[in-house]
Amino acid sequence: MPQKNPLMAVTGSTLVLTTRSPAAAPSRARTRAPGPYRRLFALPGTRGFTAGNLIARLPMGMFGISAVLMIAGQRGSYALAGAVTATGLAATALVAPWTARLVDRYGQARIALPATAIAVLGSLSLVLCVRTQAPAWTLFASYAATATTPNIGGMSRARWTHLLPPSSHHTAMSFEQAADELCYLLGPVAAAFLCTAVFPEAGTLVGAVLLLTGMTVFTAHRATQPPPAAARPAAGPSLLRRLLPLLALFVATGAVFGSMEVTSIAHLGAQGLGAATGPVLALQAAGSCAAGLLYGTRRPRSLRTCLLALAAAMALPWAAAGAGSLVLLGCALLLAGAATAPAMVTAMALVQRATPRGRQNEGMTLAVTAVLGGIAAGSATAGLTVDHFGTTAAYALPAAAALLALLALPAAVAGRFDPAAE
Repeated sequence: MPQKNPLMAVTGSTLVLTTRSPAAAPSRARTRAPGPYRRLFALPGTRGFTAGNLIARLPMGMFGISAVLMIAGQRGSYALAGAVTATGLAATALVAPWTARLVDRYGQARIALPATAIAVLGSLSLVLCVRTQAPAWTLFASYAATATTPNIGGMSRARWTHLLPPSSHHTAMSFEQAADELCYLLGPVAAAFLCTAVFPEAGTLVGAVLLLTGMTVFTAHRATQPPPAAARPAAGPSLLRRLLPLLALFVATGAVFGSMEVTSIAHLGAQGLGAATGPVLALQAAGSCAAGLLYGTRRPRSLRTCLLALAAAMALPWAAAGAGSLVLLGCALLLAGAATAPAMVTAMALVQRATPRGRQNEGMTLAVTAVLGGIAAGSATAGLTVDHFGTTAAYALPAAAALLALLALPAAVAGRFDPAAE
């Protein structure tokens, strides 16, 4: 059988017809284009600052539950523990935007590391005051000092915005949302294990070490951080006023999270399934994490579409609770969690587009603060609803909050900044 690929070769003064075997032929195997996440981390320095970001972000899901377990275990009062953590949340809502503004103005490395050191000292002070039976006011003061913790997620998103072209922002924001969910999934589990299996202060101490270590690694990669905006004029419209319509949307979205968590805990406890609370809630976080990563590989949708899907998905746990099936409830929470990531990614993209360059961290921190406020309001409302109307009725709150988020969507802002409209 004749060989394929004939070639002409010169031997001395003679022209010779030769053949080339398939094995000798150059490989024509198709080279697959790198995936969107591989392209992100091909940039110099991105793997380093992302490693620090993940280490520093994990304690964000540890500190609250660690403080509650530590204070309640040593002082015997959940009321005191709840009041201390609520005070810390209120202090964070006040201090975090100012810290973010300083980060934008003077640079991440210059501000974030000292601010983190103050927060770590506050955590250590809390441990010491609890351990030595210090007066109750010292617990409030110590935990309030942790409000200086920089918004590591906002700083990481600001770096991606600085490094990447707008066409790649969607993938980066999706990765950051998935990282949020992963850390808030693993953080409480790690905190509960450390506080119960090791000693009550272990969760707070380990969280403080992780926060300082991660922030040191993150800020060490200075080549990837956005340039400070100190030279830019401070005059201009208030960023809070500019973002206010979007912040109302984030408050409503936070209420979805807060009401869903409290209602699920109460519902499983009432059914005698308290031991399943952790795994069932983990399904919601896992669904959001997986959906966030998948959404980053797809074309972004409009925020209106994402919020419609969120409102529909939040009705599923309500129906599952009425059916009284733990399996159905777990599946419903998984699907509900999967609907939250696209909504959060797309909403954060609107914040990014609405925020002037040089103030990205401040804008994203305002959004996170609004979410925290919504979580607090949703948690309180769910607790009252459970007490007066039962756990099944309380599952209507997340769906109602998602509808409120949809109603809060400003059409003019959505039309101007929506990534799907481009």
